[in-house]
Amino acid sequence: MKRFRIFGMGVLLWASINSHAAQTAQATLFCLSVRFHRATSPDGQFTLDLTTLNPSVGLNGELAPTFLDPPERGYYSRFYEYDTIFDEGFDGYIQFDVPMEADVDDNGFADFFETRQSVSGTTTGDYDASPLDRGTVKAIWSRDAGSKDGTCRIQMKSAMFGQLPDFVHAFEIIEYTGPLIYTPDTNKVSGTLNLTQTGDTNSQLAGPIEFTKSPTNRFDELTLGHEVWTDASSQTNHISNDFDSFFRDLKRKTNYFGLVEFDAPDYNLWLLSIDDVNDSDGDGIPDFSDDPGSATVRRPTVLLSLGNSNLSFSISSTIGRTLEIQETTSLSQSNWATVSSFAPTNDPQVVTLQRPTEGTKFWRLRVP
Repeated sequence: MKRFRIFGMGVLLWASINSHAAQTAQATLFCLSVRFHRATSPDGQFTLDLTTLNPSVGLNGELAPTFLDPPERGYYSRFYEYDTIFDEGFDGYIQFDVPMEADVDDNGFADFFETRQSVSGTTTGDYDASPLDRGTVKAIWSRDAGSKDGTCRIQMKSAMFGQLPDFVHAFEIIEYTGPLIYTPDTNKVSGTLNLTQTGDTNSQLAGPIEFTKSPTNRFDELTLGHEVWTDASSQTNHISNDFDSFFRDLKRKTNYFGLVEFDAPDYNLWLLSIDDVNDSDGDGIPDFSDDPGSATVRRPTVLLSLGNSNLSFSISSTIGRTLEIQETTSLSQSNWATVSSFAPTNDPQVVTLQRPTEGTKFWRLRVP
C-alpha cells in the first residue's frame, strides 16, 4: 500500500461583522398596471382611450391586472371610443394579456416590467360594448431595452362590423429604483427607501420601511409594515394591509420580493424587489434577514485526526451556520471539490470522511 500525505487548511471567506450596523440594498418597485396613452385611428376620425375609472369621471389610461382565479384574461380596462366627426362616443370593457412569458435574465421577474429588457410579442383578448357591439382583440407589443416607453397596436374585430381600424397606443412601464438603507435586528428589519422613476428623474418616492421576520422562518419570510411614502410633490402614499408577505428567492438567494398595494383609486398594485449582496458572516444569508452578529463573530476552528480507516474533523463553529469541507489533490488547482456540506448542530461537530489510501490530498473548511 502506498503512503499518502494529509494537509489541512484554515477557514476561508470568513469575516467579522458589526452588530446593528446600517447596510445598503438595492430596491426596484414595479407597477403591475400599464399606462396607455390616447390613440387615433389612421383616418383621424376616432380616438381610443383606456381607463379603469368611469369614463364620465376621467380617463386614466390604466390597463390593470385582473387576478381572476383561474385567469380568463390577465389584464382589463374600460375603453372609450370617440367619433370626432359626429361628436359622440361609446364605452365598454376590454380584456387582453401582456406578454409575460419572457425572462431572459432568469431573475424571476417578467422582462415586460423591467425597463432594461426589450419586449415584443402578440397577445389576444376580447371586448364587450353590449348591446352595441362586441368582438375580439389582438395586441401587438414592442419596447426597446433601456426605455420605459413602447407601442401597442390594438386590432379589434367586431362581431357586427368585421375588422375595425387599428389603434397604435404609446404605453409606458412605471418603474422606480434606488437604495434601501436598512438596519437588521433580531425580529425585524427597518430602514428607508429613496427611489427615482426610470426615465423621469423628477419623479421620486421615499419613506420608511419595516419588515417583521417570521417566527418560524425568519431568514426567508417577512411581513411588510404599513408605512407612508412621499413623492416629489409631497403627496403621501399609504400602504394598505391587503398584501404584506415577502419572501426570499431561494434560487437567487440574495433577492426578496412581495406585493405592495397603496390606498389609491388607480395604479395601486406594485411589486417590490430587494437585492442585498451584503453577507458579513459569509453564511449564504444576506444581512437583510440574517441574525445580527456580535461585535466580533467567532472564527471556526478545525482539528484533523487520523484513524485506521477514516479521517475525523472536529469543528468548532457557530451552530446552524452552513459549512463545507472541500478537498483537492494539488494547491495549484482552483476546482476544489465539496465532499461534505452541513450545518453544525453541536459545538464542536465531528465529521468523518473515508481515509484515502494513496497520493496527496489537501482539505479546507469553507463558509459558502
